[in-house]
Amino acid sequence: MDRYTVISADCHAGADLLDYRPYLEKRHHDDFDAWAATYVNPYEDLLADTADRNWNSGRRVAELEEDGIVAEVVFPNTIPPFFPTASLMAPAPSQQEYEQRWAGLRAHNRWLADFCEEAPGRRAGVAQILLNNVEEAVREVRRVHAAGLTGGILLPGAPPGSGIPELYSQTYDPLWAVCAELGVPVNHHGGSASPPLGDEPAARAVFMVETTWFSHRALWHLIFGGAFRRNPELKLVLTEQGSGWIPRVLDMLDYYHGRLVAAATRANTAESKFGAGLADSMGKGPSEVWRDNCYVGASFMRPHEVPLREKIGLDKIMWGSDYPHDEGTHPYTREGLRIAYAGLPRAEVAAMVGGNTARVYGFDLGLLDPIAAKIGPTVEEIAEPLTKIPADATSPAFARGGSVRVW
Repeated sequence: MDRYTVISADCHAGADLLDYRPYLEKRHHDDFDAWAATYVNPYEDLLADTADRNWNSGRRVAELEEDGIVAEVVFPNTIPPFFPTASLMAPAPSQQEYEQRWAGLRAHNRWLADFCEEAPGRRAGVAQILLNNVEEAVREVRRVHAAGLTGGILLPGAPPGSGIPELYSQTYDPLWAVCAELGVPVNHHGGSASPPLGDEPAARAVFMVETTWFSHRALWHLIFGGAFRRNPELKLVLTEQGSGWIPRVLDMLDYYHGRLVAAATRANTAESKFGAGLADSMGKGPSEVWRDNCYVGASFMRPHEVPLREKIGLDKIMWGSDYPHDEGTHPYTREGLRIAYAGLPRAEVAAMVGGNTARVYGFDLGLLDPIAAKIGPTVEEIAEPLTKIPADATSPAFARGGSVRVW
């Protein structure tokens, strides 16, 4: 083809609040009615005229196709039943809240399965779980897999003070095992692992500085915790956390791995206790684990990240538009692709904008390529350097600064 098959590895959707009710078990209906009657949505974008992009299937398909996108990985966005905020941002539930929160997430997962069926083969829905009870999480993984959600699961964060075990804990081994067994990707999304910081101006600024770092923690927790040694088929996807950090963090993790494993052989040193048992528990080194098991949902990949693509791994990078968020590339996805990928070899662009995502999430290119042949961006178009940033573009893909090159 002379067009790219573009699959967004990072989009968001969810039901309008009251539309979740039919997806709840009937025993929760009265509690849901009472909760919904007094609930005040804290997010302006979910109250605006454009909020229906989250659940209006026809509008969504049309706007994505206008942007040249044929398929999407669908993360959550709206407020599930019984949650104070979006599930990505909500604190870990207390025991009293736990049952209702689980009911709300199951309702979202049921709704999402139906939503994906409205565009067969073009949506890979990411199911939601809680970590308070691993056996219950395992049951939900099996249920959503059988229901046809091909996007895998959204791994909640375990920030300090959450009251649940850290992600390196072997408590979660049954969860990693079922995901590896079923080929279910484990997705960890930016913004999902920060501890509550309050709402002062400084707190909001600190959140912006630290939120991606807290999301990155899942990588070294699972590596050092040995999740990939015990489950060699496990796939971890880190989404909307940037991608330029990966090479230097892998270098750092390799350094500590080598240093601690070596120290463990010298029993009389102060460091020996830090590396004791590490080599046996985690197996391969961090860079090898990244090579064999990990991927990055490189949402609206920025120009300064692109030169690092070989160090990150050309087979690891999955571009995403972040539709329908303000920081997403819509309606300037073609320009966002041009500013990042103009001048690169066609095969490399094809892999990053769709091929890798199809492989990781199981999209059928035989179904999607004919659609892309009609609406996808042309190879010639993406090869043309972007000389002017759209005046009303809001995505960080177009951010000005010394590390961002504009032709």
